[in-house]
Formats: sequence, C-alpha cells, structure tokens
Amino acid sequence: MTTNPPFRPREVPTRHHEIVIVGGGIAGASVAFHLAKNGKKDIALLERNTLTSGTTWHAAGLIMQTRGTHALTEIAKYNAELYATLEAQTGQATGFKRNGTLGVARTKERLHETARNASIAKSFGLEANMISPSEAKKLYPALNASIIEGAVFIPGDGQTNPVDTCMALAIGAKKNGVKILENTGVIDLWRTADGHYQVRTNSGVIEAEVLVLACGLWTRDLASKLGARVPIYAAEHFYVVTEAMDFASPNLPVLRDTDGHVYLKEDTGKILVGAFEPWGKPLPMGKLPKETAFIELWEDWEHFELPMTKAIEIVPDLANAGIAKFFNGPESFTPDLLFMIGEVPGSKNLYVSTGYNSEGIEYGAGAGRALAEWIIAGEPQMDTSFVDVARFHPFQINKTYLHDRTAEVLGLHYKMHWPSYQPETARGVRKSVLHDRWEKLGASFGEGMGWERPMWFAGEEGRTKNVYSYDEPNWFKYTSQECHAARNDAILLDQSSFGKHLVQGRDACRFLQWLCAGNVDVPAGKLVYTHMLNQKGGIETDITVNRLSKTEFLIISSATVHPRDKAWIEKHITGEWNVTITDVTSAYAVLSLQGPKSREILSQVTDTNLANEAFPFATSQEIDIGYARVIANRLTYVGELGWELHIPTEMAQHVFDVVWDAGRAFGLKPAGYHALEHLRSERAYREYQLDLTPVDTLLEAGLGFTVDWDKECGFLGRDALKAQKDAMPLRKRLVSFKLRDPKPVLFHEELIRCDGRIVGYISSGVKSFTLGTSIGMGYVSDPAGVTKELIENSRWEIEIAGKLYESDASLRAFFDPNGDRAKQ
Repeated sequence: MTTNPPFRPREVPTRHHEIVIVGGGIAGASVAFHLAKNGKKDIALLERNTLTSGTTWHAAGLIMQTRGTHALTEIAKYNAELYATLEAQTGQATGFKRNGTLGVARTKERLHETARNASIAKSFGLEANMISPSEAKKLYPALNASIIEGAVFIPGDGQTNPVDTCMALAIGAKKNGVKILENTGVIDLWRTADGHYQVRTNSGVIEAEVLVLACGLWTRDLASKLGARVPIYAAEHFYVVTEAMDFASPNLPVLRDTDGHVYLKEDTGKILVGAFEPWGKPLPMGKLPKETAFIELWEDWEHFELPMTKAIEIVPDLANAGIAKFFNGPESFTPDLLFMIGEVPGSKNLYVSTGYNSEGIEYGAGAGRALAEWIIAGEPQMDTSFVDVARFHPFQINKTYLHDRTAEVLGLHYKMHWPSYQPETARGVRKSVLHDRWEKLGASFGEGMGWERPMWFAGEEGRTKNVYSYDEPNWFKYTSQECHAARNDAILLDQSSFGKHLVQGRDACRFLQWLCAGNVDVPAGKLVYTHMLNQKGGIETDITVNRLSKTEFLIISSATVHPRDKAWIEKHITGEWNVTITDVTSAYAVLSLQGPKSREILSQVTDTNLANEAFPFATSQEIDIGYARVIANRLTYVGELGWELHIPTEMAQHVFDVVWDAGRAFGLKPAGYHALEHLRSERAYREYQLDLTPVDTLLEAGLGFTVDWDKECGFLGRDALKAQKDAMPLRKRLVSFKLRDPKPVLFHEELIRCDGRIVGYISSGVKSFTLGTSIGMGYVSDPAGVTKELIENSRWEIEIAGKLYESDASLRAFFDPNGDRAKQ
C-alpha cells in the first residue's frame, strides 16, 4: 500500500504536540473535538487559511441518518445525535433543525428500495414512515405527487449550517485544550528516524507523534510526500439557490428525489436545488484556482440542465423561480463511494480522514468519533473495515483510473443501489490470463478490486448485459444452471483474483502461530482455514494457510480484502521477527474444479492418485497436469468435492485447455462468481465483510472449531476470546435462515424478527436454486443468550421492505450440514 520514503533528519521544531491534525474543515474539526472530549489535550489543528475554507463552507448541510447498510447507518445516525446537542455543549449556534427528510420514489423499484432502507431504520429505533403520494403532498404542498409511487418520511433527519456546525466543533475542541492554528499552510512534511512526523509550515516546523491528514481534496498530495497512497479525486458539485419562494417555510422537509438526481432544501426562505447528476465532471487538481481560500468554479448550465429539469417536474413552482445563485464547488470522491479513515498501512501513527464524496457533514461527526477512538485505543472500536484506508489496491491511486471512475461514482449517490451492481467505468484494469477463454464461453464480467471476473455465463450466443432487479435479475436463469451443474456434475471457476501472499523467514511459523487463531504449525502440504484477530477477539482476516516448507507459508484471501489483509500482517511484523511478506497474486492463476465428478475429470489429466486416502481433504500437493506442474489444493468454497489449482501464470491457458477438454464428457460447465455466492451460502460458508467483521468473534460466527486454544505461544486476541467462551451462553450468534415462501429474494440487510422482536439482520442472502427458496445468514442478539432452545422454540420472520415472511432458523447449514459432500 505504501512506498516508504527515506527518513529525513529532525529539524529543531518550533512546536511539539502529541497529535497534529492538518485540515480545518468538518473532518479535522470533528476528530479534534472527539479526541479532546476523550481526554487528549496536546493537540494542534492546522488550517492553511481559515476554518471551513476548503470545501466545508459550501456544503449543503443535509442530515440523513438512514443508509443502505446497517454499518453506514451506525455512523450516520450519530450525526443527528451530536448536532442536536452541539450548541448546548459549545455555546455556538449551528442552525441544526429536525425538519425531516422526505424521500420520494418515482418508480416501483425505487419504492421497494426505499422501503428496504426504512426497515433498516427500525433496527436503530429511528422513525421512518412509508407514506402515500397524497400524504407526501401534505408534508410538501408544492410537490407534484402525480409522478411518484410513494415516499418515506424520516422526521428525525434535517439540516444544519455547515460553517456554524464546523465552528461549534472547533470551539468545543478549543475549550478542551486543542490549539487552533489558522493561516498555517503546510509546505512540506516528513518522518524522522524515531518515527515522529515533522510538518514545515509558513510559521515554522511543527513536530507530532501522531499525524492526522484531514484536508479534503489536498489529502492525496500531502500524503504522497510520506509515501502514502490515498485514492481520492476531485469533481465539480453543483447547486442553485432560488430567490424567495412562498412555499419555502422554515420547517419544510428536505426533499430527496433520487430518481430525478436532485435534493431540495429550504434556505432562509429560498430553495436550494442540489444535484448528484447521473454522470459527474471529474476535475484534475491542476485546474483548481491556486492560493484561493474559498474556491468557486465556473457555471455550467448545460450540465445542470437535466437535474434542474427534474427538479421542476417534482416541484413545478420552480419553473417560475428566479435564480439568486449558481454555485459550483469542488468535492473529493473515492473509487467505491465510501469515505476513508484509519492508519495508513506501513506508516505508524499516520492517520487520514478524507474522501467524503460530498457527504462530509452527513458523516463527519460519526467518522470523527470513530477515528478518535481508533487513535486513542490503537485499533478501531467499531466496524470500520468498509471505510478503512487500507482497503485499496496500489493501482487505485492512478489518476486516469480515478478520473474516469469519479464521473460514475458521483452519480451513484442517487442511482438505484441494485444488488450486485457492476461499475461501468475504469474497467479492464486487471485481467486473468484466462480472460479470453471465459469471453468465448459467454461470460458476463464483473469487477472486484480491479479484476475482471466472470459473474455468469450466457453461453456463446447469449446476451451478457446485466438487467438488475430486486426480484429476479436476468442472470438467475443462467446462475441456476451453473449451480445445478456444481451439485450434479462439475463446474470450473476462475479464482485467480484471490489474494496470495508468501510469508517467509526463520520466524515465519512462530509469527503466524501468534497471529492466527488456528494451528498453522502443521506438516508441509497441510491446508489450514484460520483467522487473525484483534485485541477484542474480533475477526480481522479470513484466510487459508498452505504450509509449503519449514519457513514458507502461502496465505490465500479474498480478492476484495487482500490489500487490507496484507496491511494487517505487515503491521505486526516488528523488528523482533525475521519474517517477510510478498504479494504473489499475479504469479499464479487459479482454476477451481468443483463438483461430484471433479475427481473423474482431474484423473483424466494427471497420474496423481486422487483417492481420499492418497489425497485427503484440506491437503495440498504438487501435481502434473498436461505439461505443467501445479499446486493442487483439495478445498471447496461451494460445498462439493473439488480442487483449487494454483498454476504458474504462463502455463494457465494450457492447463485450462487440458482440463476443459477432459471435462466435456462429464458435463463440465463454466461458472461465475454469482454461482459461487449462491453455492457457498447454501453451505453457510462465511464471507469476510458480510458474515465476518472486526466486531464479530469466531465463537459468535460459529467458527470456534478453527481455534487452537492450547498453542504454547497463545495468539493475538486469545484472552478476549477465552473470556467470551467462559461466559457462555453467547448473546450474539450467526444463524442460518430459510424462507418458507419460495418467492421473496434475500440479498442482505433484511431484518430478522424473533417472536415479533427485531433481533438482527441478514448479513448475506441468496436465492437457493438447490433448495428452491431464499436462504441467508445473520447475527441474532438476545440478552439471555442465543441458545439452541431459543432457535428451535421461537417464531422467526424476515422483514423485506416492510413485509414479514416466515422462516426456519438453524445453527447449521440447511444444505449438507455435516459437510459430507466435500469429503467424499
């Protein structure tokens, strides 16, 4: 993730602080406020001009608590809680008011999505009421209700004055000892040999033990001086302010018309019309005005025409409104539309808070609190894995990639958030060497960490364009066929994108024994499914370890988290360990041959004995296939007999051709990542970031069997995990669910109800083509303990977009619960 620069010698500092924060906008002020509130006193906040002068000053100031996931809602809901009390805490008026959000839906699909989000709100005790078009018009009299299907009203939402709110946070921080240094521009920064950071400013050198970069658009360039990669890119962001309008009363709700790409809010008797247009305008940093404190960009009515037209459709009175102000200002965006916080990999005590995708006011309070807690404790205190700066791959700093992706990302704010949506821009970055083979077989490709991966196969004559749906996307037909092939014959999957790290060195075994909860001190050729934990026993990585020799281990992890996995391992390789880690992902292509006929197929192309006694489950051997020598791992992520073949990249096409030709007689079919997701869910195999996160433990996840409690060296997180084990029964457990009605489709985030009570939500769900109904997994919480008796003697329902569906519940998988098929 990082390219560590050589250390610079220490200069005599004009000031020394424990913590220095660069950036006086909402991000910097929030983390300063929360650090000081939690007892940190020796803090300096540097702002090159005046507070708020970067991008905070021109924010719209919307406050919306409900998000499309529980994790994001957990962060966003805190904003309203804090902003409601900030004036009382600091004496600074913020302009915060709870006038509510009215989110309208022009289509039935959008109404369904809106209802799903309203269900999420219930998990947090937030009021979110689905209402009819006529009820929406009563709340917003100027609304053209004839063009909407319905709406949601969230009375606890509202709006705030961004400048006043940021100033209140700064005042609160200052009252608790933070030094605010305005007009203090950063000229250069570096790290000293003893690990401190020095910042050259226009008023001298300031030294810090902990450095936080929270300077919006400018974070990327400053971080690069320290060898840190922070993938953000600027885009133009537009809104107009009308002249005074009769219907613009102070308590008018914020109107969000996502189908129309616009939001409308009351602004001192006027209406502010803002946009997240379908395709944004990325902006190279070189085009920003130099040495300008409060940046305003050029008007572009042609670009704003579509959202303004839609705004007039939804509120016809705008057609006759005078425009008092056309505003265009820069905002920073990330490749995945999620902000980033956390410690930069490879740079101890260097933190960032940036890339808020034009939602800094909406996330600033919660993100600032989360980062402050992280800095104080030395590790996150809530699930921040999805916004961790360590999640990005090194290529994602590429400016051309960011420029092209940002155009799409801006519009994704208000586009439909379809399950399994695939980005359209900046594609073709990373291709498996087998890409052309899959293409000829009719693959529809998706993107994961830049990799082009087959998602489903339409056949050589089929149409591969995705048609998204919450009910039955067009790939269900083909994915069903792939799943049936896996259960009855065999499938071939390309898993080349899985991350592969080689851990080597004299201390490699001892190091991994301490870092992993399982026992990896096994004979060479043994595969170990294991996890790395944090101090609280939470799961940080979900990996397979292949011991290659006394001093070599190959670690395999999911493509989408492998940069973060590497960062976690590197963080713990301190001077006491003789250990190195090397990313060898590109060295091997991986073909996964899975299904009851996989042994028969593989036997046609190798002379290796594949019988159980000669090649047991969870073992690895080097074998010959065709003219190649490959690493064959007897593993499965679909719940079937199978092998994952790690092939030297230059030999992969040959091996593919040999295996494919041999498999035709046995009904071998290509399969994509949709099939992989459906099949692994049937067996209740967990997936990181969905079913496993840093706030879940192995015991709660039902993975206690992977733990070696008696290792002589112990392992990181053992004490916390052992304490939980000793305090049984568990108050939270991962449970499997199967809907009794075969029609509804589970994806994730749907509410779980036990005897009418909300007790959790679905972490991952699919339509099971094997079982004929939807299945899913989700964590259930109960203060008295989630016991077998509770599972078996309760009435279970899953809430999908406000509707309840009866479900069966189990602590075991509904398909092949003993795992016999993989070991046959």
